[in-house]
Amino acid sequence: MIDCLHIVCNINITRSLGCLRSVPLRSTINTKYGNLRPLSGAPIVPQPKMDTAPPAAVELDKLIKRVELEMRGIDPAVLLSYSWFCVAAASHLGIEVTKNWALRKAEKERHTLLRCVHIYKKHRVQYEIRTYFRFIHLQRLTGSTSDTYLEYIERNLPEGCALKITKVECTKMPDHITPPEN
Repeated sequence: MIDCLHIVCNINITRSLGCLRSVPLRSTINTKYGNLRPLSGAPIVPQPKMDTAPPAAVELDKLIKRVELEMRGIDPAVLLSYSWFCVAAASHLGIEVTKNWALRKAEKERHTLLRCVHIYKKHRVQYEIRTYFRFIHLQRLTGSTSDTYLEYIERNLPEGCALKITKVECTKMPDHITPPEN
């Protein structure tokens, strides 16, 4: 009997052409004396911590079985470049990339309109929107690694692209669910 439960979580992120980029947070230095923020031109003087209380109970990190990334866009070259970026970022963090592929054909959406609204029904014009897809599957992640990686690739999402993230998380079996008796 498997002693864990899989939870699936979907996250959708879209960057349109008019969005502003977010400002990165200030960097801090973690030392045994506490968090210090470097000042330009001033020397760093460590100050001892005042609180010497013992740490609370250690919280265990989540285990994520699989993360599926679905990227959509109107330019296949931009999607290819972004997928290379995602795979390179995963390799730097030591994340296992199991699959990386694209659909052969784009999804086409056609709209037919009359050139003149009032008369001349024979004269029409067609507009077509093509949406290209790329997929990446990642396996065996911890919660902190997953959060770091996903935040990094979300901040660098190109304009005109959409990203759909699906996580499959392993959790402990709830107490009210009992295994079947033979």
